[in-house]
Amino acid sequence: MLMATDTDSVLHAANTWKDRVWTWFTDMNMWEHVLLSGIKILLIFALTRVVIRLVYRIIDRSLERREKSRLQMNPRRIVTVGELLKNITSITSNFIMVMLVLGELGFNVAPLLAGASVLGLAIGFGAQSLVKDVITGFFIILEDQFAVGDVIQTGNLKGTVEIIGLRSTRLVSSTGEVHIIPNGLITNVTNFSIGTALAVVDLPFSNTRKLEDSIELLQHAMEKLKENSKIVPQVPNVLGIQSLTASEYVIRIAVECVPGVRADVERQIQTYAKEALEEAEMAALKLPIE
Repeated sequence: MLMATDTDSVLHAANTWKDRVWTWFTDMNMWEHVLLSGIKILLIFALTRVVIRLVYRIIDRSLERREKSRLQMNPRRIVTVGELLKNITSITSNFIMVMLVLGELGFNVAPLLAGASVLGLAIGFGAQSLVKDVITGFFIILEDQFAVGDVIQTGNLKGTVEIIGLRSTRLVSSTGEVHIIPNGLITNVTNFSIGTALAVVDLPFSNTRKLEDSIELLQHAMEKLKENSKIVPQVPNVLGIQSLTASEYVIRIAVECVPGVRADVERQIQTYAKEALEEAEMAALKLPIE
């Protein structure tokens, strides 16, 4: 008798489960909701892809116009800025898509958004310097303030730019020291590698020496320098007297050159001027020139 009762209970439970499954499968309202939610999810996914592609195209066209504009931009920076903007667009769009899909699946996204807001606020307070460095680095790249290989000075640090990152910039000084500077600390920059530089050399002469002889001597020396040097684009100009005292006068020589070789050009001007003076002294003393 007991076994019959147990059997009936099992059969009753099976029939109840079967009825529930059948009711679930035949619930048209449920299937209609599932179908609509599926269509909405597909539309959300498709619209997200379309938006991302559209924004990508806008970014590419904007950077192409920037590249062809009068203010030329380093092609490597165009690629860097483009990829950065595309990554930001992709992350933002996909995050919004996930939130919308979770909402369609019945999840309450309000706590998730609130948690994300609190987390973002905590990160913002805890990493203000990092955010500042990244934003400054982004605008350094976007505005093409300096490039790898440029000689710059920021604050009391001067050197050749080795690496430009969103977080920091690396400089190598003329004596070999490596300076790693957080981008947020770069408030002003002097770029010595833009345009042309002016190499200037002031040479003192005794007042006992005639001015015309000194100028003529230097002009011949600068012509010789132009013939022998590959880094001097033109004959340096002997400008004349720069200053005058009771015992001497100073003649200035100047020439435009590439910024990175200004120091070398100034050394060569001084070398050729010194050699010309030595030759003139030897000729005056009628001594053989080695």
